[in-house]
Amino acid sequence: MKRIVFKQSILAVMLLAASQVHAFDANTLSYKLSLKQPGNKAVAYQLTRDGNRLSASAELPVTITEMQVPEGKDMRLVVTLKAKERVYFNLGISASTDYQTDDCEFYLPGFWYHKNLRSPREAPSFHTSKSWNFREDRLSSPLTGVFDSRSGRSLTVLRQLEDCAEVLTTHQEGEIILGGRTSIGYLGFDNESGHASLTFGYPWVETPKRYIRKLTLVNPATTFACLEAGEQLSLTWLIHEHEAKDYGQFVADTWSYCMERINPQPIDSPYSSEQMKAQLANYFRQAYVDKYALKYHSGSNLRCDDCKPADHVTLGFVGRVLLNAFNSLEYGEQTGEKVLVDMGQAIFDSWLQHGITAKGYFKDDMRISHGIPQDQDFIHSIRQQSEAVYAVLHYLTYEKKHGRQHKDWEQKMRTLLNQMLLLQKADGSFPRKYRDDHSDVDASGGSTPSATSTLVMGYKYFGDKRYLKAAKQTVDYLEKNIISKSDYFSSTLDANCEDKEAAISAVTATYYLAMVTKKQERQHYIELCRQATYFALSWYYTWDVPFAKGQMLGDLGFKSRGWSNVSVENNHIDVFVFELPHIVKWLATETGEKHFAQMCGVIESSLCQLLPTEDRLCGIAVPGFYPEVVQHTHWDYGRNGKGFYNDIFAAGWTVASLWELYSPQRTVNFLK
Repeated sequence: MKRIVFKQSILAVMLLAASQVHAFDANTLSYKLSLKQPGNKAVAYQLTRDGNRLSASAELPVTITEMQVPEGKDMRLVVTLKAKERVYFNLGISASTDYQTDDCEFYLPGFWYHKNLRSPREAPSFHTSKSWNFREDRLSSPLTGVFDSRSGRSLTVLRQLEDCAEVLTTHQEGEIILGGRTSIGYLGFDNESGHASLTFGYPWVETPKRYIRKLTLVNPATTFACLEAGEQLSLTWLIHEHEAKDYGQFVADTWSYCMERINPQPIDSPYSSEQMKAQLANYFRQAYVDKYALKYHSGSNLRCDDCKPADHVTLGFVGRVLLNAFNSLEYGEQTGEKVLVDMGQAIFDSWLQHGITAKGYFKDDMRISHGIPQDQDFIHSIRQQSEAVYAVLHYLTYEKKHGRQHKDWEQKMRTLLNQMLLLQKADGSFPRKYRDDHSDVDASGGSTPSATSTLVMGYKYFGDKRYLKAAKQTVDYLEKNIISKSDYFSSTLDANCEDKEAAISAVTATYYLAMVTKKQERQHYIELCRQATYFALSWYYTWDVPFAKGQMLGDLGFKSRGWSNVSVENNHIDVFVFELPHIVKWLATETGEKHFAQMCGVIESSLCQLLPTEDRLCGIAVPGFYPEVVQHTHWDYGRNGKGFYNDIFAAGWTVASLWELYSPQRTVNFLK
């Protein structure tokens, strides 16, 4: 008899937990079994308990048993199905609560925060429905949770997986019989009935809509797995009850709980830091463009199949032109490759001459083949401006250490920093986007922490306390409006929604201030940094999603743990870390939070996996051009779908991010 088991034996679990007591009420669980005959609509049966057996009003072609095993504050739920004959099934479970729906906040790691109301109705959110179910591989940890803000109580359901598998599907919507084995189930919540419930089951269901590409919701889907006669399948979930003072603490505690239960470990890293930089440096050589007044490494709108330079110039994210110029120059001097030094210096020289408006702001986004736009035509983002100043101040510090002065650059940076002081609002915030005359295009303050580190760096470089005062005001705003509300949004340039980069910006901002303050003030910034870090790390995968044969990422042996989802709108994973691992390591020492250091180890070991080299291109045409849109779930950015990349990518920021990862002392040395 064939047997499939996705977790350790039930007997071992029972022995481990025999002496523990758990208060979870089994009666809060309800079951629905849907059976499908090929060519017919599925028939659903509500299941009832008879001892540990689950049965329906009609004779079923499958026997189902339920076992609930207490484990401290957890209840391990093991459901076993054994087929009497060939059967195509979908099993759905609901854990009901007494939480009033109006008081509830939800959490599905890396995809759902609060009610996702920062996201547009074209993405999953309460704008469209108050009840949702998602494939598990959309989530950075396979967990669904609900927090009752009135009582502080919470309930979570965590899928337990060991033997992972995936299969290609034939359709995107409707009832789908799977053509092979998958381990992917679903997780979600029901908030329509007046009391919240958590929903979960196997195989995957996506309702009331499926999110298949950016801002595209389509009809729902229900999949059916096959069990042959005599075949048996065991499914396991952990149900956990908890109490927290607020939603932020709930997310922090739940992230730590996932780390305890999943316990992600570093992968066997195939490359050292030195090997990574040696390969990434080929991007500097191959992407350099010098035929326009502004010189740059082409990092936006590249094609994966040829990586030929494009005319789209993005100063900061997603191109990171000046940071890559500095990386090229620094690495060229370290390795004696003069061409890299010359490229980096030429880029800086061209931007000093042609890349700054009369008001003092950088010209941050353009199609350079059409000519450089007029100053008034630019829409600046506080994020791109801040990233550019960051790069220039690192460049100037490096040059000073080597006995080279750049007074013109210093004056330009003073002008820009002084302009930022005028741009700052009375509440300490900065507009997300604005014009050269300081008129707002997007007054949202969600990108404010992008400016904090720049102001701190300006204070350290020039010794001007006005910049430090302004930086502290940004964090006052950040504390009141973002961290205290656990509402991290609006930092991804192409998606104004809940996103990882907003949380990373908050972590970075509070770290910079902690590094230049003392005593109680420093401790306060450390505490804010700690709170934001849980949200930043909640976007990073703690587990390895499965891929089907023929999906390139799976065929490459790719492990998703340590990679991170982007935002609610952009449901793919990437290598966006920059300074984050170094900050989180420091924070682990400051706070004693062991899981921070553990997750950094996973991240640092994992992000090198898709490095294109001459012998192993990983689906990219040119060595060193690191991929960007890594599509790990049934979603695409426009092309190709799960297991592949979109056909267009931005290598500028991926190279810059990994370069920061492999330059751990850069920021520390600047802030000393």
